[in-house]
Amino acid sequence: MEKENLSLTQLLALEFIFLLGSSIIMGVGTELRQNSWIAIAIATVLGTGIMYLFYTLNELLPNHNLFEIMEYGFTRPVAIFISVFYIIYFLYISSRLNRDFVELIATAILPLTPIEVISLTVMLVIIYIVYLGVEVLARVSEIFFPYLLGFIFLLIVFLFASGRIKLQNAQPMLGDGFMPVIKGIFPGLITFPFGELIVFTVILSSVTHLKKAKKVVLLGVVMAGFSLTFSTAIMLMSLGADTMEFSIFPLLSAARKISIANFIERTDALVVFIMLLGILVKSSLFFYAGLKGLEYIFRIPYRDFTFPIGMTVACFTVWVSANFAEHVEEGLVFVTRYLHPPMQFGIPFLLLGIILWKTKKRQKANKKSTAV
Repeated sequence: MEKENLSLTQLLALEFIFLLGSSIIMGVGTELRQNSWIAIAIATVLGTGIMYLFYTLNELLPNHNLFEIMEYGFTRPVAIFISVFYIIYFLYISSRLNRDFVELIATAILPLTPIEVISLTVMLVIIYIVYLGVEVLARVSEIFFPYLLGFIFLLIVFLFASGRIKLQNAQPMLGDGFMPVIKGIFPGLITFPFGELIVFTVILSSVTHLKKAKKVVLLGVVMAGFSLTFSTAIMLMSLGADTMEFSIFPLLSAARKISIANFIERTDALVVFIMLLGILVKSSLFFYAGLKGLEYIFRIPYRDFTFPIGMTVACFTVWVSANFAEHVEEGLVFVTRYLHPPMQFGIPFLLLGIILWKTKKRQKANKKSTAV
């Protein structure tokens, strides 16, 4: 199959935008109220360990993606069986991410436009990007990466300048002790967004200097985690715990509070840009990963599947839930508790154990043959 190449800079941009993705717009850990930013900071530390696990899988078998690694660990028939579940998982998450964006557009910009039209339009863009290849997606991420950082910085500056930041909104911290923070981290913040880095086991095989990528992937987690922590703290101090917890899009709600000299107002466009870029990158990566799974099973170039599978994902974006409230509840309960853990941790940990065992077994066999 065609080999695609990613630079370390492109990998960093992809990972950063991926982790922010829908997280910074939808809000993570908001149910923890004043403790939300503390939980995200702790989850970031654990997230570096999670990313190290995923990187190790690719490091042990360079130039192999997740599906090929599973073939080495489980044999091809078993790998194909498990790959089917991963394909469904990746495409399902892609449809959920698209639904997040569809709801934002329908709420903030186009309230009278049917969500089916928005879903189809967004998916056509994703299909085009993925058809061109993950290199194109990486270059897009690399180009817009500075703009993303700049817009987030502008929003924070505008909130400070508007006098909307109130430190008392962040109190009391740890008012109910540390246990609520622990419950919020497991499984909530561990699986979303850090556990979703499992998708990078599919694209790390395309990185040109994989041995040098370790520091880059860990740096990406730290940078994104710090940005999420700081942004959440700003949203908390500008909105207050009650508003942040029950707001559908807390960053959008915070941006709407910006008013400087009755001149700088309605900064919704900045939020929509951040969301658009994050969703396009994140959904495209999950969509690409699902297609690579089909490529592995059928041994047909993944580009042959882009349009039909893309249209299927567009349909499921609308069908995935009856309304946004059901969509959010499904994400918080079913996906977080029952779907993410086995796909993000159960199978990868088992796979890593088997590969390490096989590697040691092979090393011992080589030593014996050398001794003889």
